[in-house]
Amino acid sequence: MQINAKGMHYRKLNAILKEAAASGVAHFELENVNGQRYLGTGLDRPVEIVVNGVPGNDLGAFMDGPTVIVRGNGQDAIANTMNAGKIVVHGHAGDVLAFGMRGGKLFIKGDVGYRVGIHMKAYNEQVPVVIIGGGAGAFFGEYMAGGVLVLLGLGYAPGQSLIGDYTGTGMHGGAIYIRGKVDPELLGKEVAVFEANAEDRAVLEPHLLEYCQEFGLDPAEINRQPFQKLVPVSHRPYGNLYAY
Repeated sequence: MQINAKGMHYRKLNAILKEAAASGVAHFELENVNGQRYLGTGLDRPVEIVVNGVPGNDLGAFMDGPTVIVRGNGQDAIANTMNAGKIVVHGHAGDVLAFGMRGGKLFIKGDVGYRVGIHMKAYNEQVPVVIIGGGAGAFFGEYMAGGVLVLLGLGYAPGQSLIGDYTGTGMHGGAIYIRGKVDPELLGKEVAVFEANAEDRAVLEPHLLEYCQEFGLDPAEINRQPFQKLVPVSHRPYGNLYAY
């Protein structure tokens, strides 16, 4: 189903999507998208939504199953509290991506902004995965409780930092993988850095392969550089601040 979203209010566009999905439509092509918010939000069916343009904030929020492909840049709060499904952005994206994300996958080809992966969490077999092709701003993985965050730094110069200040601040679960070296001065005190080992590579390999397939990249090129792994040093980093 093709929808021309030019000038359309986001509420009307989302109502059309939800009604059509409920009636059995499985594929959508949205043309001329320009800032419409909440696309895919709350959808719980395995539909595919191709977005041509730049969607607004909260793309795929609370989503539970669909695949969303953005042929452009994304804005803030993509995959907010997302439960399942996949979002693929063929450009850059904004701040607070994957906030409270509980499952599914988020692939960004370019750079992202601040506080990406904040409060991500996992439960049993439900493990959210976020892979970013470029770099990220400050507070990457802040208060992260579970899941997998990956920074690739594709196109970055050797030695150029992929992260901003306070990466991993308050982190108490999950793992962050960064391709190349990590400056300890940019990390929160709650994380430790290790070289990714064979077990880590086994975790990363299928996700990186899928990421490369989405963007037409060479997995061998990505794997030429080693990954650093950031993990929390405590599961209750601020426990001593609370009364018992």
